Amino acid sequence: MFGVIVNTLGVVIGSIVGLLLKRGIPERISSAMMKALGLCTVYIGISGALSGQNTLVLILSMTVGTAIGEGLDLDYHLNHAANAVEQRFHKPEAGKVSIAEGFVTASIIFCIGAMTIVGSLQAGLTGNLEMLMTKSVLDTVSAVIFASSMGIGVLLAGVFVLLFQGGIVLLAQFVAPVFTDFVIAEMTCAGSVAILALGLNLSGITHFKIINFLPAVFLPILLCPLFTMLGIA
Repeated sequence: MFGVIVNTLGVVIGSIVGLLLKRGIPERISSAMMKALGLCTVYIGISGALSGQNTLVLILSMTVGTAIGEGLDLDYHLNHAANAVEQRFHKPEAGKVSIAEGFVTASIIFCIGAMTIVGSLQAGLTGNLEMLMTKSVLDTVSAVIFASSMGIGVLLAGVFVLLFQGGIVLLAQFVAPVFTDFVIAEMTCAGSVAILALGLNLSGITHFKIINFLPAVFLPILLCPLFTMLGIA
């Protein structure tokens, strides 16, 4: 768990630095930074989406996963909880990024991708922390940038990093057979499509309910073995 703790602390420290920097950034510059961040997020999404190996897995994951997310209305529940926190501590300002937006954006950026899954599996199975340590440095720098533009929601994403990566590390010996290269590639692909949607939202182009896409990220765990068994992988 040491690597996960270091990664979490990196996100927390980076977020705190970003929040301190945010106070001295004029609104005009902050707005421009948000648009630039959106474009970079679009690039990250496109790059990751190209890692997919089977388009049908992506299509099924996104359609079925989004249907599940919409059916459970995950976006509403998360925003309802986040709004309660915002109203408790301060009144949300018009045009500002909400806690929920910052939390979801940072959580997906920090936790979706092969580096997260493979690094956590390596840490849990062999004690090799090299990949998680590298990721920790990247996440620390990213947290500074995201928090300076998106606020405290990025700091709270550290909790998700701890739970998600920590869960993989602790259960590594059980989940390793499930996380084949095929599954990791398709989870990364589906997650990257969600990241692409995030980037479009940050750029002000769309208003996707990103949290409702999240079940799609985990459906490849079920679909990939099924496709392999049917010989259509």
